[in-house]
Amino acid sequence: MQMIDYKDFDKIELRVGTIVRAEPFEKARKPAYKIWVDLGEELGVKKSSAQVTTHYTPEDLIGKQVVCVCNFVPKQIADFMSEILITGFESEEGGIVLTTVEREVPNGAKLH
Repeated sequence: MQMIDYKDFDKIELRVGTIVRAEPFEKARKPAYKIWVDLGEELGVKKSSAQVTTHYTPEDLIGKQVVCVCNFVPKQIADFMSEILITGFESEEGGIVLTTVEREVPNGAKLH
């Protein structure tokens, strides 16, 4: 594991947002969803492609607060521009379990 100092961590914009729309991403090479996340007034709604089909349906995702990396360079995936990275952890069964918050917090709140 590479060690970093706080200045490195502080460069990463980890913010919370609420999923407002999700749909199957038919053109993705691996099973994925197109997801729209409301990141509050400052950042607005951002798009992401997420391979979270093992544990979630699009309907499960609506209203869920998730932790996102908001300052990666946008990435073109097929015909969709992914603007943020929705974070998660791999489960024992495989597939990604989304990183969420214990209690509801304002959209756009930064992780400290």
